Amino acid sequence: MTVCRDCCCGSRTKHPTVDHDAQLDGLREALEPDHRVRTSLCLDVCAQSNVMVVQPSPAARRHGARPVWFGLVADDAVVADLVAWVRAGGPGVAALPAVLELSVITSPVLTGR
Repeated sequence: MTVCRDCCCGSRTKHPTVDHDAQLDGLREALEPDHRVRTSLCLDVCAQSNVMVVQPSPAARRHGARPVWFGLVADDAVVADLVAWVRAGGPGVAALPAVLELSVITSPVLTGR
């Protein structure tokens, strides 16, 4: 999982009610060492700040699975749903829960940015 933590993602100015450090620590605690959690500089979807990208496993990628992008991940319930989905296998392995479909955004690569 890649978590954007640059200008607006991870910003208390834009999201004053979110403890971004605690969110990242919670993701790492819940997913590592089985799943890598890393941070990134700007992922170029600032309108959808607090962006997270879930990468498929290498085996799932070989079978056509692609990364899934999530935006506006500022709610603990959404984070918990993401963690559960990643633990279940994530892209190409586990079906995306309907509740998470509400947070899916289009990769800037696919939009031509």
